Amino acid sequence: MAARVAEVAEVSYSVESPHGPRTVTVSYQRTGSGEPLLLLHGIGHHRQAWDPVVGILAAERDVIAVDLPGFGASPALPDGLAYDLETVVPALRGLCDALGLERPHVAGNSLGGLLALEMAREGLVRSVTALSPAGFWSEAERQYAFTTLRAMRGIARAMPLPMVERLARSAVGRTALTSTIYARPGHRAPEAVVAETLTLRGATGFDETLAAGREVRFRDDVPQVPVTVAWGSRDRLLLRRQGIRARHAIPGARLVRLPGCGHVPMHDDPALVARVVLDTSS
Repeated sequence: MAARVAEVAEVSYSVESPHGPRTVTVSYQRTGSGEPLLLLHGIGHHRQAWDPVVGILAAERDVIAVDLPGFGASPALPDGLAYDLETVVPALRGLCDALGLERPHVAGNSLGGLLALEMAREGLVRSVTALSPAGFWSEAERQYAFTTLRAMRGIARAMPLPMVERLARSAVGRTALTSTIYARPGHRAPEAVVAETLTLRGATGFDETLAAGREVRFRDDVPQVPVTVAWGSRDRLLLRRQGIRARHAIPGARLVRLPGCGHVPMHDDPALVARVVLDTSS
């Protein structure tokens, strides 16, 4: 099969709501060839979070990196649709149907990892790679993570664009902007730091997604598909001990440590993260 040339596109499809059908629109990038692999980012981020690993993955997989509804280039969910798991997971099922993806492999980071596991629980996927997935926190850990995320969002919204651009030009500035989620923030490209700061600022689904997460705990096993839970050793947002809880909740899961990686490990060690995803989806 010939490799698919990278394309960025939008797809719109209908999702049921308590008030009748609603149209959801999702922006995505698709590239590569092989079995389908859906990539899901975390709260306040965008599909470009996966850019460091997409090229490696696309050599062996048909890679679809999406902007979740209300994040990145994807519009907010329409009125009548909430940002809870009961709504977003069916919306992702609708996305797969619209793109002709029959039970894709799914890799997700943070919120995306939780969504990937929920999709597996619904029988929608072939395998799951969950990188620092949400939902395995204690109440104190959840409050710490949510407070940190609100602070990051507040800073991003308060800073004028020229200040963001000025900070992003230096390693010290990039560290100030992104050290919560990256172990090596100084290595990030200035333009990428500016783009993700603006993405966090403009995320229309941020507040409602965070509010919906207050009661979220993932406690169900996922026995029917291969599952890998991977945690960065330097994750400062969702502490790595949460991986042990994930391993207890999903006894068949493979628990992988990502040495030297932060909460968004795709940028800290792309080769390692790609290998974990490919091993799980093999």
